[in-house]
Amino acid sequence: MAEKLLNYEVIRRLGEGAASVIYAVRDPETGRTYALKHVERRKPKDIRFIEQMESEFEISRQFTHRNLRKTYELKINRSLLLKVTEAFLLMEMVEGKPLDVRPPAKVFDTIITFMHVAMGLRAMHQLGYVHCDIKPNNILMDDAGNVRVIDFGQSCKIGTTKARIQGTPDYIAPEQVNKQPVTVQTDVYNLGATLYWALTGINSPTLYTTNRQGANSFLLDSAIQTPADLNPLVSPAFSKLVIDCISTRREKRPADMDAVLSRLELARHAMQKPSPAAVPGAEDSGIVESPAPPPGAPPRGESPPSAARTSMPEPLS
Repeated sequence: MAEKLLNYEVIRRLGEGAASVIYAVRDPETGRTYALKHVERRKPKDIRFIEQMESEFEISRQFTHRNLRKTYELKINRSLLLKVTEAFLLMEMVEGKPLDVRPPAKVFDTIITFMHVAMGLRAMHQLGYVHCDIKPNNILMDDAGNVRVIDFGQSCKIGTTKARIQGTPDYIAPEQVNKQPVTVQTDVYNLGATLYWALTGINSPTLYTTNRQGANSFLLDSAIQTPADLNPLVSPAFSKLVIDCISTRREKRPADMDAVLSRLELARHAMQKPSPAAVPGAEDSGIVESPAPPPGAPPRGESPPSAARTSMPEPLS
């Protein structure tokens, strides 16, 4: 591992993405730490990863919301013939683990986590952009419960029609598979598919995964098991929100993140509150504790112990 990248001291390797490596680095002049994404162009077609990095920088440098990771600087190196050889993206350092490594332990915690995600996405939408790749490993959470949405390489302006299928198979919306314009409801679907996984430990079927099963396979909303079917600790109303989010028909999904947040807030109010939870931007619910569960019953809000989390597939790009 290099001791220096650009003018930054390399502290450690944080992880890898599609054709990229991310490092924790320190500015020797200020002592401030950052995350630095590095992409090398090893093959001619790798230029698309650098183009995605350029897009990520143009979008995420505008962010000011606490639930969105910020970026500060983009540097692209070229050869003597002006051929792009590598690129670096300097980003906010976020101490946390992705949800696929450390998912919320309880249903109540899941609600709070996804309220933060929805608030971050709402801020993106207000700027005119959609994320297009919400999934467990694009959501970071630290020990204090602070949440950041990351990785804006597939993000674009609302209404964009992409030339190729982009997304992650287990969370991708039907309009992404069909290469139709992406909207705020595309993020609603991606968020709903991620919520489904967080509550059940398994992935909901998507048009992409269903199509790969063969010509006679169809994605039917009515055939999808609900979160409440798979996890009895999920209330019917909360379960219906998730199912509405992953509807194959956009008109049946919540219209936007405001609608999603309203229903998450209702789910939050309806659950027993084990301790006061601080949710920036949301008022205290003032919930009255409900009676204790009968002897032998599992604690309220805990995920089923049998819920095995699936591994994260690589995104389509």
